[in-house]
Amino acid sequence: MRIDILTLFPNMFSGPFDESIVKRAIDNNIVSIVLHNLRDWGLGKHKTVDDYPFGGGSGMVMKPEPLFEAVEVIKARGSDSSAPVILLTPQGRVFNQKIAAEFANFGRLIFICGHYEGVDERVRKHLATDEISIGDYVLTGGELAVMVVIDAVVRHLPGVLGSEESASDESHTKGLLEYPQYTRPQTYQGWEVPQVLISGNHAQIAKWRREQSILRTFMRRPDLFDKANLSPEERESVANRAVTRFD
Repeated sequence: MRIDILTLFPNMFSGPFDESIVKRAIDNNIVSIVLHNLRDWGLGKHKTVDDYPFGGGSGMVMKPEPLFEAVEVIKARGSDSSAPVILLTPQGRVFNQKIAAEFANFGRLIFICGHYEGVDERVRKHLATDEISIGDYVLTGGELAVMVVIDAVVRHLPGVLGSEESASDESHTKGLLEYPQYTRPQTYQGWEVPQVLISGNHAQIAKWRREQSILRTFMRRPDLFDKANLSPEERESVANRAVTRFD
């Protein structure tokens, strides 16, 4: 996969993409991340990329010309000119695990980091093919949001996670929160690991983990629970058990 990022602050990306799983994916040639400074397409000697909003109001708006010209050049530099152009904006659809898996199916993605009071509406209507938000709050710019999205997408690419890791078992992948995890020591300050996890009975372990995922989702994220793909028996069981807290 090739990922192009159009940003006013390319130096912000030097840390997050130089560590951990994203760096491993880059080193293994599974993904390439190319940064583009929007000011390279800015207008005039001051490389202007923003202007006052028509109709008045506070703040500045990102101009259309630099964005359209930049995306045209970026598309021409890659092998896939039909790649999605994704604008990071508080007005976009809220990012989740399903969208991360959806994006992972593309061979190329182009991200635009929004800033100021937003972008000229013509960018939304005629340039961006998708708009993404990472939550109902406002950030200084789209850079941090792009980092979150890319980290989640890269995890879905074949070969990125090692044999000891699996994206299919992570929280939200199946519409549920992940089950509780434990590691050594078996006893710590008097707190014991659940016996089922050290029983060696893999069927019972899988059953326990499924039950815990359902119960944890019911108690912590009822919004997810309502949409989860559960059997009537599972819904009835968790309703009966919810009166008792779990560890």
